[in-house]
Amino acid sequence: MQTNIHTKFIGTDAAKDAEEILQNCVHCGFCNATCPTYRETRDERNGPRGRIYLLKQFFETGEASELTLNHLDSCLNCRNCETTCPSNVEYGKLFDIGHHLVEQQNPRPVPSRIVRLALRKLLPRKHLFGFFVWCGQVTRPLLPKAIARKVPIRQTERPWPKAQHQRKMLLLGGCVVPTTTPNTNGAIARVLDKLGVSVKVAAKAGCCGALSYHLSEHEEAKDQMRRNIDAWWPDIEAGAEKIVIGASACSLMIKDYGRHLGKDTQYAEKAKKVSAMAMDISEALAEEDLSTLKAYSKSREPKLKTAFHCPCTMQHGLGLNGTVESLLSGAGVDLVPVEDAGQCCGSSGTYSILQPKLSQKILEKKVKGLTANAPQQIVTANVGCQMHIQTATDTPVRHWVELLDPSLD
Repeated sequence: MQTNIHTKFIGTDAAKDAEEILQNCVHCGFCNATCPTYRETRDERNGPRGRIYLLKQFFETGEASELTLNHLDSCLNCRNCETTCPSNVEYGKLFDIGHHLVEQQNPRPVPSRIVRLALRKLLPRKHLFGFFVWCGQVTRPLLPKAIARKVPIRQTERPWPKAQHQRKMLLLGGCVVPTTTPNTNGAIARVLDKLGVSVKVAAKAGCCGALSYHLSEHEEAKDQMRRNIDAWWPDIEAGAEKIVIGASACSLMIKDYGRHLGKDTQYAEKAKKVSAMAMDISEALAEEDLSTLKAYSKSREPKLKTAFHCPCTMQHGLGLNGTVESLLSGAGVDLVPVEDAGQCCGSSGTYSILQPKLSQKILEKKVKGLTANAPQQIVTANVGCQMHIQTATDTPVRHWVELLDPSLD
């Protein structure tokens, strides 16, 4: 795709990266076939090809309307289009660059800015967010059903193992997981303990930065990345093997620290090291001898029919499609087929809050595909997907690693 970058952008890193990506696009439209928002709306501007044209127009004219911002806002950034694209167009990177600049040119209305500010300030603060979740859980029986379904069911957290092994790994505690699904990190700790690995959650590490970054607050996100690097660095120097992460969205973000901080003279090398050490828990377990865990899992009766939802961040971002399915099948889990398995659930971080109507339509189709073969439980690899899917089904939704948890025996 030929481009003529506007003079206001010439020489900027953003324009250089955007131009390179735009030139790889051959506007074939294959991406539209797998785009959840295009499939739902049939509006070219709500598909990857249309959004690419809108961004091309922006970089060539230096101007973008509020309507352009609305079409960009409707994107889930699921990156399904990248998996489909025959030209390997880095749509996700282009979207992040363009969306950020278009938003700067089109200030949002005050109510919208307040909502986005509240999300950025509430969700990453696990104690504050935890208080509001607790309030919702306590009053859940009194709430209208539509609202009550959005409140995560309270989990009884099982004990964590003591640090006793020579092998050490860092575990991202996260911001939402400890409050909404605490048994995810607990299960990871217990599974790795059974494999002879002790994990540590660095006290000062917090949100991975994905939430702020995808709400176009890039500098705020970079500050969160630096804070995490500082929190992890003493243990990295002390010999921690890996940084394991239980939420695939966080895994994808932390693997990108090296790129996001690549021009930070103080943190570039450290960020590169952190990115190299970061592993989704599925990747980490795929490198281990799981024979003991398989024995645990296979001894459990009855075996529940299980549907696995592979999050977009896992299959399109991390490129790990099939990894969890292989681990679960090897452990004796009875996996059932999922219709249209490659499609997004509509969660996408804060998307389900900011774009509720479109998100719900996408979720309905996802749940229909997940439950087509009557599973007794649904498992996934990302907390956002887990909570979002649970709002639309009575079938229990869990993190897949819980199925390997030795404490369940």
